Amino acid sequence: MVFADKQINGVALAWGSLLAFSAVMVGSAAVALEGTYLSKHLFYLGLGVVSFAIAFALPPKLWNRLYLLGWVAAVGIGVLVLIPGLSHEVNGATRWIRIGGFTIQAAEVAKFGLCIYLAGYLYRHGDKLQNDPGVLFLPLGMVTIVCALLVAEPDLGSAVVIMAACICLLFLAGAQLRYFLLFAVAGGLLLGLLIWQSPYRLERLIAFLDPWSVQYGSGYQLTQALIAFGRGEMWGLGLGEGVQKLFYLPEAHTDFIFAVIAEELGAIGAILLVLVLSYLTLQILVLGRRNLIAERRFAGFVAYFFGLVLAIQLLVSLGVNTGVLPTKGLTLPFVSFGGNSLLVFCAMLGLVLRTSLEPGRD
Repeated sequence: MVFADKQINGVALAWGSLLAFSAVMVGSAAVALEGTYLSKHLFYLGLGVVSFAIAFALPPKLWNRLYLLGWVAAVGIGVLVLIPGLSHEVNGATRWIRIGGFTIQAAEVAKFGLCIYLAGYLYRHGDKLQNDPGVLFLPLGMVTIVCALLVAEPDLGSAVVIMAACICLLFLAGAQLRYFLLFAVAGGLLLGLLIWQSPYRLERLIAFLDPWSVQYGSGYQLTQALIAFGRGEMWGLGLGEGVQKLFYLPEAHTDFIFAVIAEELGAIGAILLVLVLSYLTLQILVLGRRNLIAERRFAGFVAYFFGLVLAIQLLVSLGVNTGVLPTKGLTLPFVSFGGNSLLVFCAMLGLVLRTSLEPGRD
């Protein structure tokens, strides 16, 4: 795929490289698991390309016109996963709806829906954001409703990513700094309360503070990940030669695939991957700024929101794998096994590129 815009070509090249790398590493990380994980992942990669193409093909004016449906879809899927009989439970969490042989994850649908909603809302009301608190608190309240539904599943990690991206987007759109600081403090207190009231979240926090004291309990996953980093050293054991994925490290092909990459490709391979993901994220944020300067407001806010979600989820995933943050069930964008995450991230990227290529103003 070649575009006239060199910056967009760079984004497309980084995206394609990550998908190819993902196929290799998921195949390696899931080698000891029963089932055809690599075949499924290749199928998901194909669907991701299709979702990219669909989002790229649809005119941005259509997304902008139907922006409220984004919020409706996010709330609707959040309610449906809480209805017994419709939801699909995994490890005590009801985050999915099963339709035929497929599952739909509420948090991923919410990311795409809220991207459309917030971009459309700020396109219409963003110029009043700095002087009218009501314009600020309305979208924040609507996003809070979606996040509350995600926490009820429970999926606190996704709710934190979405809310943090929303607050940062509103700040970039013109919200005053005092409101940004207020939201940060309130969010921190609420997050602390949610952790305090949930025993398993407290266990994860304890494991994060001293994983080796509970290395055969709640700290098992983190200690095994840290062992993988230690075994990999600078150059790694070699592709396919990792040991931790052989039933030592749980969720090696999803949440902790970065640890497998560090073990097999070493610090050099892990750093190169982070550089590619960082480049992709930065270029998307630059596209957002470029679009706003060109007065393509809808395109700018779409790119900003996706770039923020990508950046925050990347930081959380890397932090969890390296022990900098408590364990959360979040994928490494464009790399981990997971159909819903791949489809939605590819679709959001397609939307960003299409809106950024539109000539003239919104």
